[in-house]
Amino acid sequence: MDLRDSPEEARFRARLCAWLKENLPADPEPTVLAERWPYMREFQQRLYRSGWVALSYPKQVGGQGLGPMEEAILSEELGKANAPSLLPLGHLGRPLLSYGTDEQRRRYLPPLLASDEIWCQGFSEPQAGSDLASLRTRAVRKGDEWVLNGHKIWTSYAAFADFCLLLARTDPDAVRHRGISAFIVPLSAPGVTVRPIVLANGDEEFAEIFLDDVRIPEANILGRPTDGWRIAMDVVNYERGAVETGYLPKFERYLSELAAVVKARTPAPDRAVLRALGETAAALEVLRMHCLRTLSDRVSGASPGPESSIDKLLMTAVEQKLMALSLSLLTDTTAPGRAEWFDRYLYGRAGSIYGGSAQIQRNILAERLLGLPRSPG
Repeated sequence: MDLRDSPEEARFRARLCAWLKENLPADPEPTVLAERWPYMREFQQRLYRSGWVALSYPKQVGGQGLGPMEEAILSEELGKANAPSLLPLGHLGRPLLSYGTDEQRRRYLPPLLASDEIWCQGFSEPQAGSDLASLRTRAVRKGDEWVLNGHKIWTSYAAFADFCLLLARTDPDAVRHRGISAFIVPLSAPGVTVRPIVLANGDEEFAEIFLDDVRIPEANILGRPTDGWRIAMDVVNYERGAVETGYLPKFERYLSELAAVVKARTPAPDRAVLRALGETAAALEVLRMHCLRTLSDRVSGASPGPESSIDKLLMTAVEQKLMALSLSLLTDTTAPGRAEWFDRYLYGRAGSIYGGSAQIQRNILAERLLGLPRSPG
């Protein structure tokens, strides 16, 4: 893979950088989520109106008809510019694009991509986190409707969302993975209760969703009945990737900030600090090389697959190394920026759990890439 921009990509990058220079918000990103959410949404809507969102989606559904290279350039330059965080939209549009009917794509994709309607992902449950196939939420067909009952948890941004892409069991007699369907659930529907969860850093990013005899029309099933597991795997494969989610440039910026702290130390830092910094830099370089390999596969036309579990494991390792290093360097709790780093540290601890725990990611790699047998346990 040629790591240099083609002439077309270079022009795209230059236009984007010029736009960012003129359009980045003057005010810093708020630390309180209730204030940060509208700040993020307004910036993403501005990006969309200027043609910088949904780059690889077809034009007929509100995209730009470009490809994964442009998506990667966007992610890289947003990270370099320290632009506001983006809403978690891209991976939730993918199943609508791949499995939705023409009517579903026309109805839901344009407002989703424009951030006019916000979506969340209703997968995890109190007894079905990393073991998603054990979910207990049920959907029963009654006439031309589905009736849903169940309980979802750790649903990102549900308190701000209009719709939920939700998994429910529709065939209780089928093998665990095969009896699940995916539904488009309006969170304003009667019987839906959304209860925010306060995290250790004070944010209410996650929420519980309770479903009590929630009735939705037949037209709100996504794909065919029992397609739910396949849809879920497509979603998480996109969700786990470092290229589209912007983790790589963010981590590179964090490392530069920590390197500057080390260089400014008087007296010079000891060998243990330098070694920790070097190990973190090496882990980040491994992640970057893997991201380039993933991007090469995408450019060649491959869709994300189980290899995305490698992305997830590497991203988690780099993030937790960075956060541990930050606290070892900023030992004075009154040091400038220390509170922000501590907030990042708290959030980073969840990296080895959310989106499928590290143990689950290793099982996926062992079984689906290496062909190893499942554990009898």
